[in-house]
This record gives sequence, C-alpha cells and structure tokens, in this order.
Amino acid sequence: ATAYHHWEEIHQVKTASKMKAYRSSVISINAMLLPLLLGTNPVQSFLSPSHNSLSKTSCMFPPSVSTELSMAKSKTTKKKKASSSGLKGFGSSSSASSKSTAGGTIDRSQSALKFYDYLQRNGGGDNLKRVGLGYFPLQIGPNEEDVIQLRGVIALRDISKGEPIIEIPYEMALDLGRENADPTLPATALLQKYCAWRSNSDGPPGDKERGDYFAMLPPYLSDDCLGSTDFFSDEALEMLQSPMIVEETTSRRELVQARYERDVQPMAEMSSNLYRWESSKEGDDADSNIATQSHLQWASWIITSRVLTVQGSPESNTANRVLIPLIDMCNHDRDSPHILTGRAMPGGMLKVLAGVDVKSGDAINIGYGGNVEGNDRFIQDYGFLDAGGSKERGEKTKGNGEFVAEAYKIVAKKLLGKGRTTAKLTVEEEERALEALGETSLKHDEELLASGKVVKSDERMALEYRIGVKNGYTVLW
Repeated sequence: ATAYHHWEEIHQVKTASKMKAYRSSVISINAMLLPLLLGTNPVQSFLSPSHNSLSKTSCMFPPSVSTELSMAKSKTTKKKKASSSGLKGFGSSSSASSKSTAGGTIDRSQSALKFYDYLQRNGGGDNLKRVGLGYFPLQIGPNEEDVIQLRGVIALRDISKGEPIIEIPYEMALDLGRENADPTLPATALLQKYCAWRSNSDGPPGDKERGDYFAMLPPYLSDDCLGSTDFFSDEALEMLQSPMIVEETTSRRELVQARYERDVQPMAEMSSNLYRWESSKEGDDADSNIATQSHLQWASWIITSRVLTVQGSPESNTANRVLIPLIDMCNHDRDSPHILTGRAMPGGMLKVLAGVDVKSGDAINIGYGGNVEGNDRFIQDYGFLDAGGSKERGEKTKGNGEFVAEAYKIVAKKLLGKGRTTAKLTVEEEERALEALGETSLKHDEELLASGKVVKSDERMALEYRIGVKNGYTVLW
C-alpha cells in the first residue's frame, strides 16, 4: 500500500508493494465474533461501550551545532524489553513511549559534527542557526528510571509561527526518481550510492560527498529497521494475527528478491566497483564483499520509512522520491502542527514551516503518514508502533481508564469498514482479519505480555500490535 503524508506541496510517502484495488463495501459482521476475540460477554459488550480518550505523546531526534542550550539533564538507561511500541522515527530507540519530557541536549558527537559540516558545504548552513540534532529524555515506563534518550531535531532558538524551521536546497537532496509503488527501484539506486561511499569504490564525486549524510542513516540491521515486519521471523509474523500484513510483507520480500536477482547481483558480478558492501582486501574472493539481498531489503526499508514524495515544477505535474537531509531526521508526532512545503526543481527550497511558536530546546517533529494511517502501516513501513494522539481528539477510554492510541482505532475502524482510510477492505478480507484476531482473547494476550514469556523483540512487538488493535475495538462499541 502507498500512503501519503499530505503537506502544502510536498508529501511524505510510505512506499511499499503495489497497492491493491480494494473495493468499498458494507460489511455485515457476526455480532458475536468481536466479544469473543476480546474475551468479553457478547451482550454486555454491546450494551456497555467503554469510553476512550487518546493520550498525546511526541517523539524527537538528534542534536547538533556549537550553540549552547541550557536544558535539564535526563537519565539514560538501557532499553526496556517490556515494550516496543511508541512514537519514534529516525535514529530512535526501539522501546515504547508513553510520554515525553520537554528539553533536550545538543548532539556534538563526531558523526554529528561531520554532518553539520556537510550542511555548511552544501548550502544548508543557515539551518544551524535555528536547529540541530539533539537527544531528548523519553519516559517509557512507570518508574523514574524508565527513561531512554531519543534522537531528533532540536530548536536552538525561539522560532515564531510561520517562520522557516528548516530550509534545504533541492540540490542537496538525493532525488531517486519518479514516484511509483515499488520501493525496490529507488532502493537499488540508494544502495549503489551507499555502497560506493561505504567501500570507497570508484563513483561520482557527489556520492562520496554525501557520506557524512549516509553515516546518519539507521545502520543495516539496527534496532530501527528490525522493528519493521520486513525483518520479522515467521513466528513473529504469525503472532500479528493479521493476514493482510503477512501477505503484504511476503509480497515486499518477493519484490526485493526479484529486484536483487534481476538488477543488483548481475551488475555486481559484471563490475568490481558496483554494490560492494565492504572494501576489497588482498586475497579476498572477488564476490565475497557484494551487497546481499538482505542489504537491499534494508535499503528498501530506508525508502519506505524516510523518502519524501515531492511535487516537481508546476509545469511538470510530476512527483519525485527524495531523501532530504535534516528534514528526514524529524521524528513523528501525530499532533505536529508544522507544515512542509517546497518543490523538487532546480533552485527549489524544501522547507519545514513553524505551525506554532517554537521555543528553544523544543523537539521539531512532523506527522508521518499524513496523520491518517494506523499501526498496520507503521509496523510495516517505519518499524514502530504509534502510541500517540491528542486527548482532545479522544472520545473514549477503556473500562480501566487507559488511553487507546488513535493509530489502533484507525486499524479497528478499517477492519470494521468504518472511518477514513486510504484503502477499503473487501468483506472477505475483513472477515479473515477478524477471524485471525479471534484466535486468542484480549485477556489472554494481555496476560501473556505481562508474563514476560515473550522475550524476542519482534514477537513482543507483534503481541503488542494485536493487543492494541483489540483494544481499539473496545472504544468503538
């Protein structure tokens, strides 16, 4: 499925396998099925709807620049295995978030300083007067020590509503060609450039110049990408209890395999400079350092999680897939008021405009997926579960007063044929989805999660996903 993040003239896209042609239908659902999968009494469930209100959580990214900010220090602990959901984005932890704290610290690591120099060299230096990369304390559990550091974009001074927060020249962006539904095509182009930098192979000078930007991308097989179903085990996929996610994930993997066998492997075998993941050493086998199919899978995930679809010139009526340094480092916040605008054309400027007044030390976040997508897309395309949504939009809570994230309600509405979604399911697909969720009750799932018996991160994330979806049903009755 392809889902768009709507901006003024620039869209964030989650490109994945080709969107099916779904037909809209009115679904008739067995009224007894939902209570059974939730482990509740059918009559009580429909007569006593619980009321839900959504919690607001926000996410952030890395720090930068020599400007000094006076911000509160935060504790850092190891990631907690108890949860893998939460609002996240580029360079973030794989742990869950329930709330975030204000203020952050500037990132002055060696890689960050090189990235700031890269911005300076390529016409983006003025941004460093306004923003940098930073770390923000994020509460992931009930205890005081349950805090991780989340990397994101941080404001270095106050910025008034309507002013630009980030401005990146189009020429600095990496244009990966026309928009289409197959992420493996731009992924091959990205992988080739990334490998040329990583292995120090011969290639266009511009590709090596981007090395300080490439170094900021989530590494191969890092926690960030492993949160995506693209890297789930078969057991974890089964635990999702979602036939549609499993089928799309399988389709995406098949696309990667076909692209690798058709384009990457033959080109790598023909040229000693193409698609080399590591630098060649004396005595190495000629093909030992060729990028693997798994590397292409990683590059495809970079496309689905970070590429922005940007409209071209007004005359062209086209849209291109573009990686935009710094802008693509903004984390996700479903309630972000900021506006992204610009055109993919020579001389164009790609911007994030302040939707509200920004204070020094604030995280600069944007809303992924146009703020209309649910966690069925987030777990596939971004590799995390969105636990956010403002209380103002939430109308109901579970019976115990806990908030149910809007991203789960969106999935529940889709499976029930309700609400605004980018794709309608057929009656057969909805029935299959509900039947799969009914394999276990909500009570059983919550007890299993609390038991600590599920320790593998992908399996735990799958369990959290199906619990969230079932909780979403409770607020729709």
